[in-house]
Amino acid sequence: MAGTPMLPPNLVAGGANMEGNAAAAPPTPGTDMTGICFRDQLWLNTYPLDRNLVFDYFALSPFYDYTCNNEQLRMRSIHPLDISHLSKMTGIEFMVSEVMEPHLFVMRKQKRDGPEKVTPMLTYYVLDGSIYQAPQLCNVFSARVGRALYYISKAFTTAASKLEKVGYVDSEDDSTSHEPKAAKETIDFKEVKRVDHILASLQRKLPAAPPPPPFPEGYTPPSTAEGEQGPETEQADPSVDPILDQGPAKRTKYA
Repeated sequence: MAGTPMLPPNLVAGGANMEGNAAAAPPTPGTDMTGICFRDQLWLNTYPLDRNLVFDYFALSPFYDYTCNNEQLRMRSIHPLDISHLSKMTGIEFMVSEVMEPHLFVMRKQKRDGPEKVTPMLTYYVLDGSIYQAPQLCNVFSARVGRALYYISKAFTTAASKLEKVGYVDSEDDSTSHEPKAAKETIDFKEVKRVDHILASLQRKLPAAPPPPPFPEGYTPPSTAEGEQGPETEQADPSVDPILDQGPAKRTKYA
């Protein structure tokens, strides 16, 4: 860390500028800075980006708060991430929570109220040399819900426009459907003659149906159900002789 800057650009040794007046500290970074990112290609070409130097690189960004406890340790030539010293202090501090060298470093801004009591505030990450502020969870939910509502509203608008077009086409079809129906209901005489010719040729090719076999002598047709018998059904055919139709008479034998 000897070659890395230890103070902000507008501060010099002794806390005074070239005119001898006390230099003003840079403003505290705002809460929502998700719309910007920081990258110093000259620093990346000069120093390796690892867990030992990532904090010095993060201190160059506008996300860094010079009033934090880490800055006080840097002023005392102590490593800014030394937890043995940070745990004895109270106030704002930065910690490296996750490391995937050399691509990803996650920095967490938190408020320390005691050795074991810290309150997370914001999260930053260094991705391939570019520093970003991670959005808060409520902002992520708000953005996702807003996007979902946009697409749902767009889908309903598209469906409504298509339904209007379908209704318009149906009304046009209803107004012009009488003429096509009349045309479809007309009889095609050529088709009728063609069907008659096919049926006639099949009738000539097929043999005639044989006549039904005669009833045997003495046969009587089965009687209908008792419930169906009535005065109308009991009337006999006058053209048939009931005596001859019943077959030979049965004579009583005497002993």
